[in-house]
Amino acid sequence: MERRTRRRAALAVLALALVAVHLGLADALLQAGLVDAGAGVPRRLDVAFVRTLQPAPPPEAPATRPAPARRAPTAVAPVAAPAASEPASAPEPTAVAETQAPPETPVAVGDETLGPPPEPPVPLPGMPQPVASADAAAGAPPFEWPPSTQLSYTLTGHYRGPVQGEATVEWLRVGWQYQVIVEVKIGPSFAPLVTRRLSSDGEVTEHGLRPRRYDELTRAAFRDARQLTVHFDDHVIRLANGRELPMIDGVQDSASQFVQMTWLFITQPALLEPGRSVQLPLALPRRADTWTYDVIGRETVHAPFGDLDTVHVKPRGSARPGKDLTAEMWVAPTVQYLPVRIVIRQDDDTWVDLLIRQLPRQATPS
Repeated sequence: MERRTRRRAALAVLALALVAVHLGLADALLQAGLVDAGAGVPRRLDVAFVRTLQPAPPPEAPATRPAPARRAPTAVAPVAAPAASEPASAPEPTAVAETQAPPETPVAVGDETLGPPPEPPVPLPGMPQPVASADAAAGAPPFEWPPSTQLSYTLTGHYRGPVQGEATVEWLRVGWQYQVIVEVKIGPSFAPLVTRRLSSDGEVTEHGLRPRRYDELTRAAFRDARQLTVHFDDHVIRLANGRELPMIDGVQDSASQFVQMTWLFITQPALLEPGRSVQLPLALPRRADTWTYDVIGRETVHAPFGDLDTVHVKPRGSARPGKDLTAEMWVAPTVQYLPVRIVIRQDDDTWVDLLIRQLPRQATPS
């Protein structure tokens, strides 16, 4: 009886220690500069995933084509900017491709003009001027956006000890409107201790994604929810801390960057040759900057359903300690160039590793 009592006491201590670790991670997320919750995020697009995506050889590089004429979209209603703070979101950038020929020469993918052409956006100091990408070889099929897709991941990581959880990335599209939703849950699936939801809402264009609004919502046990919102107008980016910046061609947010990167690799597969790099302008909740991703090489990812041949893409340099998160990814050409593994780091002792746990689910192609 005494031995059983001691065992129960030891298990209780272990459980309390695990809760303390996860709540400590919650503190790290909440202290990363989040502000208190504001307006609710846009309603999720109504999409059903009805089939499993099977691995297949990557398609021939598609030829780009002009988007059909359409009416200018209705502007997103402005939302009151949340109180100023120091937000730090998952940092992964988005939008400019670089060719090998001469080395280190960026070739950017610019933004599409919708409706009457606005004045050209002004790049931030030090940001490269984007240049339109070349069409694929003559006779190649035109590019078609993939149907809505859901990827599910198993999460492992470290923050003052091991952490576990799960994550999903959803690409949703109805007509010209898109959403990218990234949701990370730390702790047991039935009652996660920390949940972070990143969502991007905008339009698809012939030059990739054009975000209109980005939301970052963090919930932690025994704490109030915290939210950040970034707005992308025709000429201005309004950050979560109230700061306004001139619009940047091809700029992405922390969620849309994953799909924009996939679009770049589908339309320009030569970018995945080892030694090349991709530059992505990214608007984080409190600043905008250009991130450079280097193509490290080809690696095998051991997924639960089988091995996948992937290409490892890693951000160059390091983020500011305690302020930014960096994300490296492993994209699988045989699974529509989707990221089947993502590692997000804050520093050497704080990181999460997302590994795809099942084949992606997709909607019926439109």
